[in-house]
Amino acid sequence: MLNKLNIFKWFKPSKPAPSRDTLSDVFKVKYERFKELLDSNAELSKIITDMEEKLQGHQLFGMAYLRSQSARAVFHTLRMVRSLDALSGQKYPALFTILEEINQKIKDDLGKRKESPMTEWILPYSRITKEMVDWVGGKNANLGEVLNLAHLPIPEGFAITTQAYNYFLAANDLVDEINRIRMELNPNDPDSVNEVSESIQRLIISSPVPHELSKAILYAYDHMMENLQRKTDGDFSTSVSLRSSAIGEDSELSYAGQYLSMLNVSRERLIQTYNFIIASLYTPRAIAYRVSKGIRDEDIAMSVACLQMVESVASGVAYSRHPFNILEDDVLISAVWGLGPYAVDGVITPDSYKVAKNDALSILATDISHKPVQLVSNPDGGLMELPVEPELQDSPCLTPDQIRLLADYVVKLEKHYGCPQDTEWAVDGKGKLLILQTRPLRLESPPIENLCQIDEQLTCYELLLQGGEAAYPGVGSGKVYQVHSEDDLAGFPEGGILVAKHSSPKFVVVMNKAQAIVADSGSVSGHMASLSREFQVPTLMNLKKATATLTNGMEITVDAYSGRIYAGRVPELLNFQAAREAHMENTPVYEALKKVAESIVPLHLYDPKSPTFAPKHCTSLHDIMRLVHEFSYTEMFQISDLVSSGGGYALKLNARIPLDLYVIDLGGGLEDVGERVRKVEVEQVVSSPFKALLTGMLHEDLKHHIPRPVQLQGFFSVMSEQMLSNPHAADRFGDRSYAIISDKYLNFSSRVGYHYSILDSYCGQTMNKNYITFSFKGGAADDLRRIRRVRSISIILRELDFSVDVMGDRVDARLQKYDLSVIQEKLDILGRLLIFTRQMDMLMNSEGSVNAIATAFLNGDYHFDPTVPSGESAAEN
Repeated sequence: MLNKLNIFKWFKPSKPAPSRDTLSDVFKVKYERFKELLDSNAELSKIITDMEEKLQGHQLFGMAYLRSQSARAVFHTLRMVRSLDALSGQKYPALFTILEEINQKIKDDLGKRKESPMTEWILPYSRITKEMVDWVGGKNANLGEVLNLAHLPIPEGFAITTQAYNYFLAANDLVDEINRIRMELNPNDPDSVNEVSESIQRLIISSPVPHELSKAILYAYDHMMENLQRKTDGDFSTSVSLRSSAIGEDSELSYAGQYLSMLNVSRERLIQTYNFIIASLYTPRAIAYRVSKGIRDEDIAMSVACLQMVESVASGVAYSRHPFNILEDDVLISAVWGLGPYAVDGVITPDSYKVAKNDALSILATDISHKPVQLVSNPDGGLMELPVEPELQDSPCLTPDQIRLLADYVVKLEKHYGCPQDTEWAVDGKGKLLILQTRPLRLESPPIENLCQIDEQLTCYELLLQGGEAAYPGVGSGKVYQVHSEDDLAGFPEGGILVAKHSSPKFVVVMNKAQAIVADSGSVSGHMASLSREFQVPTLMNLKKATATLTNGMEITVDAYSGRIYAGRVPELLNFQAAREAHMENTPVYEALKKVAESIVPLHLYDPKSPTFAPKHCTSLHDIMRLVHEFSYTEMFQISDLVSSGGGYALKLNARIPLDLYVIDLGGGLEDVGERVRKVEVEQVVSSPFKALLTGMLHEDLKHHIPRPVQLQGFFSVMSEQMLSNPHAADRFGDRSYAIISDKYLNFSSRVGYHYSILDSYCGQTMNKNYITFSFKGGAADDLRRIRRVRSISIILRELDFSVDVMGDRVDARLQKYDLSVIQEKLDILGRLLIFTRQMDMLMNSEGSVNAIATAFLNGDYHFDPTVPSGESAAEN
């Protein structure tokens, strides 16, 4: 174990100093620990920076992210503490105790969902109201409410409660294994979402439903059939529909189509189908949806609605008002022949009706579509598609009386719930109208602009398509990406326009990337339409020829206000493009992040010379990271103090650079170094990467002895920020920098004031081994100047062909698998950049400075002065 290693047993005052060879061996052991510490320090820094970004409330994340990042943060902190313990000879045992206390607080703050007091596995709808949502989920709770308090008809049935779900998980020991698999989720990678989904669903489906639970479900089914026998003349279906009713579903956040529902299920398939619906908690689109909406996984559970199968003559969806036009308060009804999935999944363009909310329930508009096929029950189980009788294909699905009765039901539901409703309905074989489910209708109020004033300016743009219906109005521009199957979603590009033959709720996994969605068929009452409104994606449905007209890679502009699609970018329309952000604030997962971040992100230990810079004052993982990192340098280089009679092992580099730089040679990095030498010259450096870096640092045009031009405004911003944030700031200037080298390896760490950079490189003849990683963080100025500085550095690095990642005031860059000469060239330029950036904070006085300074550096103008007019150089002034 790392914390058992004590390398200082080698050293006793009564013995002579060890030889350089012995010292080298001991140091290499220490360096392995030190390298582990540095690796974890870099990873922990990334985690903290990432959490800081998430705390701004603009990026999407879920509880799986929070658990994973918290666990990684604790792991890397523990790794650092163990490494320091090994380096120091167990000098800091208190750090283990402090870390465990912080870790326990993180676990407590992550919390667990409260146990439900419900003990029953089955509840009949006659006992259910919406207050029971924690036990039966939104769909079941609303059905009970519709039956018992709104007094409207629903199918016969019962609810399988969340307590049954919890019992299923516990009986099969699934909770820990599901949590383990979820830790591997990367919500921004569709392949990762699919892999995690497949693993968890396979685990659930392969687990048996406990015997006692199976017995209870079948008993409830048999009891329901007995009731139907008594209430009817025996002419009823013995099949049922099983519908998901998850916690949180059908409440403030619409879970449109995210979970599984199965129709026409026989008694023999009842238990296995229940298993499938539980597993649908972890479909790719359900996982992606929860992450995007900030819903914690521990706050979900699956209840299931078991309802008499309604052999629908007609079915569909009804909205109690228009979903986005706030001026239109009429009932909107969509209807198809047969079962409802074809209406909500966008397979068939439904009939549509508009009904006024007056006493007469006047039918304001009727639009009858062509409906060639319908979905019906298969006698052998499941569903099948059949052609609609020719005389009915262009006939209305509902009579005027049925339209008004349905509108009446919907108005009553809106009045009962006190908010607009999204209702699914069906008409059975005897003409009885039934409510299948209802939930709050998510309303949007996007700005509706008058486009007439710019119509004349659009005549120069090619109009590709027009018509259709807007599921969500807005404007989006980008390149067409056609989706023909779920597999195509994995390659969907950021900022693309999704084009498909018909709408699908599966598109939710890329809605955060899409600028717009266009479909040949569909309606504003479908599941995907609901999701488009939630994600605020401009969406046009029922355009008929979109997939035939819009080819992959074509750049288009979608105007979902007027139902038009133009070739190319239309700047006049893009002025109406609203910025879409994932507003995580006030969601449960964001509140959980804020609480957990209190134990991870804050830094309270600023000054290593302060008496409070000690383990007992660490209250966050960031504190421990800062302290361990600082102490590790002291421990790493303590050998030179312990064996001062034999000379130091960290050698000061004698060079005209503005750094207090010390060199540690692991072998082959320096030449002609005597046993008692304390300093080395630049000419003695033979390490390939370090030599290249020094070449850049010593570039003659940098002239380190000449002060950089500094704007007083920037200078005072830098100094005031330091002094206000840390009274010991002045002591931070002039910190040591270190280069740990071998013949082909360099680890360079530099701290100058509050600027911190790490460069790690391998530079040899084997191209596949060669790489450069570079990280830069910090600055002494205000947030705005630091962020401008990092953006400017990122521009430079991208121009140098580095892959670059910017988070807050930190930039990370990587270059790999290049020839030796290319790596040396890049290191030379990075050496210049390290010197060039020393006072960049003070020059970042405006947005224009970001590109101007980057351009100056790339052009070799290392004395850029923003006060000098373009065309003149600072040297001339």
